[in-house]
Amino acid sequence: MKFSAILFCGVAAFSAFAAPAFAKDWAKATITLEGAYAPWNLTNADGTLGGFEPELAKVLCERAKIECTLVASDWDGMIPALNAGKFDVIMDALSITEERKQIIDFTIPYAATPAAFATAKDSPLANAAGTGATIKMTPGQTGVKEIDALKELFKGKTIGIQAATVYAKFVYDNFGDIAEIREYKTGADRDLDLQNGRIDLGFDDAVYFANAFQAANGALAFTGPEIAGPIWGEGEGLGLRKADTDLRDKLNVAIKSALADGTVKNLSMKWFKMDVSPQQ
Repeated sequence: MKFSAILFCGVAAFSAFAAPAFAKDWAKATITLEGAYAPWNLTNADGTLGGFEPELAKVLCERAKIECTLVASDWDGMIPALNAGKFDVIMDALSITEERKQIIDFTIPYAATPAAFATAKDSPLANAAGTGATIKMTPGQTGVKEIDALKELFKGKTIGIQAATVYAKFVYDNFGDIAEIREYKTGADRDLDLQNGRIDLGFDDAVYFANAFQAANGALAFTGPEIAGPIWGEGEGLGLRKADTDLRDKLNVAIKSALADGTVKNLSMKWFKMDVSPQQ
């Protein structure tokens, strides 16, 4: 998921606030999630956090023998807040990328999902060529015929993206010269504008959109192919401070266990209706 805006402030925060490198027993840890990126994570009516990641976090913490506290925070400030010591782990569909590795550390991935464009179901942009198919891309790849076809179709349109995400970078890199790009603090704000016709398209994680379509009562739909592969990094993993290698190692053991025994698959089928386990 969910790079650029938080990268630079994250570098400064890391330099100023990164914790010293010393071993801890990690009997307790605080994990932050957005609480507004369903079905990855969401806020229940009683204020508790639910969804795929909170349920998986419970399993991982139990297996790592860590007492974990889950807290909600804004997406665009997570990395600098992590390095400032506000919490210990980010778990928010956080894509593992080389850029982010410059300022924080990651566990192994616990999920890997494609991204896609969405539009109003009755829009002339609906059912663009490639809808229902999946293409794989690498970072910086150009000359992809499917993307070139979308650029021609989306020329002059308005595309909504959640700020500071790998998806935002992709849209700016590939469509910034032919379309108007509008940034949103949350995916839900973007989806509301999309549903009400204030923007023409949205781009985000495909499993997130599948859930958003249900909330929109079928008014939104995918258009064009899903985009998967190394362009989104290694997959989604837990973000940690570079100094906390001992916590990373504990969580890696727990993630490997949850992947091996099918726990990740079962939880992803429950929340996404598809297996998002990364290929081993």
